[in-house]
Amino acid sequence: MKVTAAGDNLFQLTYLGMVNCYLVREDDGFTLIDTAWPASQAQAILAEAKKLGLPIVRILLTHDHSDHVGSLDALHAALPDVPVAISGREARLMAGDVSLDPSEPQDKKLGNYPCQTKPTFLLNEGDRIGSLEVVFSPGHSVGHVAFLDTRDRSLIAGDAFQTLGGVAVAGTFKPLFPLPALSTWNKGIALESARKLLALQPSLLAIGHGRMLSQPQAAMERAIYVLERELSQKQREQMHVA
Repeated sequence: MKVTAAGDNLFQLTYLGMVNCYLVREDDGFTLIDTAWPASQAQAILAEAKKLGLPIVRILLTHDHSDHVGSLDALHAALPDVPVAISGREARLMAGDVSLDPSEPQDKKLGNYPCQTKPTFLLNEGDRIGSLEVVFSPGHSVGHVAFLDTRDRSLIAGDAFQTLGGVAVAGTFKPLFPLPALSTWNKGIALESARKLLALQPSLLAIGHGRMLSQPQAAMERAIYVLERELSQKQREQMHVA
């Protein structure tokens, strides 16, 4: 795994140049955000935390897709006393329930990755875990969350944005790295979440795929505009057909 530091508290762990997870330094140890894929990466994650000199004391998950929870069961086996948390909506996916609620858009099926590990507790909007504030940011997945470090406003945004293949909001097709777009559940809701994350005025954008961006507001604004334009064009075409 490649390790990239952003200041003293945030470390990006990258597998195969494509899949990121993060270690966030806290007073009591590391919070691990997402677990990468495949299961074999569990030992690499543990080794990097050891090199950096702190134990992993909690695991937080942005959403239940394989490249974010793929080594969760292996990590839980190695760290059985370490709490694991995910949003309640994503916990249903983790347990294998891919049904949509009546209030949720029905146009695309939900992606998921069933895990044997059960969450120790559930994440809700505004929760504080150490220095991290939970930000509900659905769209890419139905119960996706991001994490804002209240110390320096670093934003660990999961797949709400990507930078690999170009900066984009979840759902915007990037030919050089199309996987986040292909696995996005609802583009309109993803756009709403992107606007919400931009309004937080993050100092750093750390995402599931691609390099971290310092002072990312302008790049986030451009990415939002691209998806706005795409959805507006689609809406005009639908009205014309009607």
